[in-house]
Amino acid sequence: MEEKKLNEKESLELITQMIRQSRRNMVVGSGNRFLLYGYSAVILSIIVFVLVRTTGHLTWAALWFGMFLPFIYSWLYDRKHRPAVVTYTDRMINETWKVIGTLFVITVLVMMILGYAMGSVNFALMLPLALIYCGIGTSITGLVIKDSVLAYLPLFGLVFAIYMLVALPSLLHTPVTWHLYFGLSFLIMMVIPGHNLNAKCRK
Repeated sequence: MEEKKLNEKESLELITQMIRQSRRNMVVGSGNRFLLYGYSAVILSIIVFVLVRTTGHLTWAALWFGMFLPFIYSWLYDRKHRPAVVTYTDRMINETWKVIGTLFVITVLVMMILGYAMGSVNFALMLPLALIYCGIGTSITGLVIKDSVLAYLPLFGLVFAIYMLVALPSLLHTPVTWHLYFGLSFLIMMVIPGHNLNAKCRK
């Protein structure tokens, strides 16, 4: 059977359809994956900030591990609601976020192992690293589906990550305001692009 060769116009139309389908496949319920993670981070940042500020106990920062709950929800949702059409761009996006997720797991494990060996562990480093990991993943996704807001707005959120990495070595304790900075960063790099993506998907 002879394969049909696509001309330039047909190839562009096929790519456009794949990108459009990938955008639709990213929708989760009435929102999308970015809104799920973005709002979770914003809400958690406020909760952690209030609890640490009012009690003075930094152990409340452990609530940030609650960010694994949206991941579990997404995983269960994807198992029950598989898209009818899975494009190449879908697979590329999924593989990108698998790498990002693996980075999170490896980072936490390495920090725990080193912390056990050294007698103490400072998970404050996870704040800037999480911003970098998620910012890169979001920007790559935006480039793949050709969404400039999703691709470039996360770069502004990375400003807080750079600030944290520069300031961390000179600090004895993590400033409580960093939790709010983290939530604000997710608002910029996930919530706003997520709403923008939803608006485009409805058209």
